[in-house]
Amino acid sequence: MRTAVLTISTTLAAGAGDDRSGDELVRLAEEAGCDVLARAVVSDDADAIATALRAHVAADHELVFTTGGTGLTPDDVTPEATRAVIDRDAPGFAEALRARSLEITPLGMLSRGVSGIAGRTLIVNLPGSPKAIGQLFPVLAPTLPHVVATLRREGGRSASH
Repeated sequence: MRTAVLTISTTLAAGAGDDRSGDELVRLAEEAGCDVLARAVVSDDADAIATALRAHVAADHELVFTTGGTGLTPDDVTPEATRAVIDRDAPGFAEALRARSLEITPLGMLSRGVSGIAGRTLIVNLPGSPKAIGQLFPVLAPTLPHVVATLRREGGRSASH
């Protein structure tokens, strides 16, 4: 499963701090069988985020996971950038992440992360906290092989679950 991980953070893009959320996301993705071929830190800028997402779609990555930029502050623009790139919504992933987060904390409803398909790539926005990544990624992990197999399928109908 060809995968890219993008950390959205102006602070980290400027070289300050450690990318702990990105580290955790890569670790968990690899444990789930993903081959993380690309990893980058992108500034909290909608155009920069959209450009990075499009580059990974063009590179034929099957999965792109973002961490950060999904909250309520004015510079949290990851969902808007993702919407500008995706061709089709795949809301179940974001809904499942929010549902799991709400089981842990009422603040889970503050996440505005989205999920969707661009070409044959699934893009999923996750929060920017390593703790949240650790709590939420296990919700996604069991679905990933089926997601990739479905995205690779040519035409025809896919099984509904």
